Amino acid sequence: MTTATETLHPHDADHDVHAGHGDGHHGAAHSGWRRWVYATNHKDIGTMYLWFAFSMFLLGGTFALCIRAELFQPGLQFWQPEFFNQLTTLHGVIMVFGAIMPAFTGLMNWQLPLMIGAPDMAFARMNNWSFWLLPPAALLLIISLFMPGGGPGAGWTFYPPLSVQLGPGMDFGIFAIHLMGLSSIMGSINIVTTVLNMRAPGMTLLKMPLFAWTSLVTAYLLIAVAPVLAGAVTMLLTDRHFGTHFFNAAGGGDPILFQHVFWFFGHPEVYIMALPAFGVVSQILPTFSRKPLFGYVSMVYAVCAIAILSFMVWGHHMFAVGFPATAQLFYMFMTMLIAVPTGVKVFNWIATMWQGAMSFETPMLFAIGFLCLFTIGGFSGLVLSLAPVDIALHGTYYVVAHFHYVLVAGALFSLFGATYYWLPKWSGYMYNERMGKIHFWWSMISFNITFFPMHFLGLAGMPRRIPDYALQFTFFNEIASVGAFLFGFAQIFFLYNVIHTIRGGVGKAPAKPWDGAHTLEWEVDSPAPHHTWETPPDEALVRRGLIAQGLEH
Repeated sequence: MTTATETLHPHDADHDVHAGHGDGHHGAAHSGWRRWVYATNHKDIGTMYLWFAFSMFLLGGTFALCIRAELFQPGLQFWQPEFFNQLTTLHGVIMVFGAIMPAFTGLMNWQLPLMIGAPDMAFARMNNWSFWLLPPAALLLIISLFMPGGGPGAGWTFYPPLSVQLGPGMDFGIFAIHLMGLSSIMGSINIVTTVLNMRAPGMTLLKMPLFAWTSLVTAYLLIAVAPVLAGAVTMLLTDRHFGTHFFNAAGGGDPILFQHVFWFFGHPEVYIMALPAFGVVSQILPTFSRKPLFGYVSMVYAVCAIAILSFMVWGHHMFAVGFPATAQLFYMFMTMLIAVPTGVKVFNWIATMWQGAMSFETPMLFAIGFLCLFTIGGFSGLVLSLAPVDIALHGTYYVVAHFHYVLVAGALFSLFGATYYWLPKWSGYMYNERMGKIHFWWSMISFNITFFPMHFLGLAGMPRRIPDYALQFTFFNEIASVGAFLFGFAQIFFLYNVIHTIRGGVGKAPAKPWDGAHTLEWEVDSPAPHHTWETPPDEALVRRGLIAQGLEH
């Protein structure tokens, strides 16, 4: 989120000119539009990822507001049911694959080389390609709305038989998923290689910042499950056009097979979006508590345990399909078990804050907001882990409330916190603290106004993904719709604050604007020079930071 002049630091200019290579990665930086199209610098690519993700967030949020406008009152107000289904599908697909995942990839691109002392990402040109696959994928999703029969309308999970029967807009959705999956796999290979091979001298794996650990584990998860999703939607494509019957019951196929394959991807995907959030919060809380992170090693083990267990719980999305009792019990107990490492993390975060010299700047507020609301989402997840309860609540608004507490309060709030935390390093200027706090409190209150009533709607039996409902659900739907519009408008403060900061903010940012920050990125100037750590950071510098973080004596 920087301009061309801000990212290119003056003392890098001589190096750029005399580097002896003609591309933008090793030699003279491109200017104008070429700088972005041909970008190989991790900071430029991270910036593009972040802006792309925010634009997709606004688009997906617009679709969400269209949904809530329809649901303000019972009866059909604005949209026909078919279009309502397309809105719910595209809202989910765009938010998951177009907003949250690219935003975290952008954070990793920007921060990982800075935090581990690497000069750049391992595969700079592949990094460029992994970003530039995303805009065509987003375009395919938007164009699908204008195809005969409209866009994909089978829900973001693409369940057959509906997804087998829909028009060509569904094919556009499938190809968009393929492109986004390919982008994710390439980005993940880059992250794994960078973290394993390019760390600064003296920074062993168990001395990395926790954000680097969560990025590494997330990348491994993506490499494992993105091809599974690609296989599922490819089988769907052949069912639609090439006469196969993987999921078409009329030809002897099994629609439930798709659910198994999809959720084998889908549940690790939840942690692909949650683990980087854990990493961000594990950087912010120690900084503003002015204490080392409590239980660092147990946090690393908890991250790895969550990743492993995430492969064993996919069936809890499918309790209503008629599992035998043994399978229900297995998935139920494994789902409860995954709460243990998550509980370890929550305990460690609270212990980090305990008796710390805490201050409540905007990043800290978003981290604490994440902690409170994500815990609520975790508790409602435990409720849904009980097979008998889930069978009653499956496909109701209780599930909608649960996953929005996990993903909006989890992933999105941590992204806001990360932006405020690192924006001085990215732009070289301090953001407006008062406006940041207005953004936090407005978002926090309106989020709860929107999604907390959905628990009651679900418990009362209101099904999700329908444009109409019975009269007794009117009151809570009205509250939720008002809250949704308030939450949407709150993001205008965020956008304004970011742009205002890039243009000069409230003053120049020092190299280390936060007292308690001790990771390597705070050792370089603000804004971060275009090329950093061209020679690895001195081992004494690394060791000093590790001692401050409590990772070395």
